[in-house]
Amino acid sequence: MSASWVAVIAVLIAAFGVAFVVGKLLTLRAGLMTATVDGPVVDADELGLSRTGPTIVHFGAVWCGPCAALRRIVDQVCAELPAVAHVEIDLDVNPEAARRLSVLSLPTTFIFDAEGRQQYRAAGVPTAADLRSALQPLLA
Repeated sequence: MSASWVAVIAVLIAAFGVAFVVGKLLTLRAGLMTATVDGPVVDADELGLSRTGPTIVHFGAVWCGPCAALRRIVDQVCAELPAVAHVEIDLDVNPEAARRLSVLSLPTTFIFDAEGRQQYRAAGVPTAADLRSALQPLLA
């Protein structure tokens, strides 16, 4: 085998290695709840937010597989924390709400406080533990 073929193979292996690492990093970041500093305040009536406690709002679609998994997680958390409201918005039915909140991927989850201020945001499917830990300070 000539030196040029060895160089080509080395470059391909390096490219696949970099792609693998980048893919793993993106996967680890998916679903993480990130706090929103000075989050926007939205019209509670417009999104159907609770005025008495925090509300989990998640954007999904009928055709979105991970959205079904997220729905089960949110239902579980809301059953454990009855003071938490849940609103699901179908992206295909209400694209304007998605545009206003800069939803770029599905599922996207928000946590709003009782005043309608966005406190947390996650793209992907957060864990039930992450949702609970984000909600606990808002329930106090």
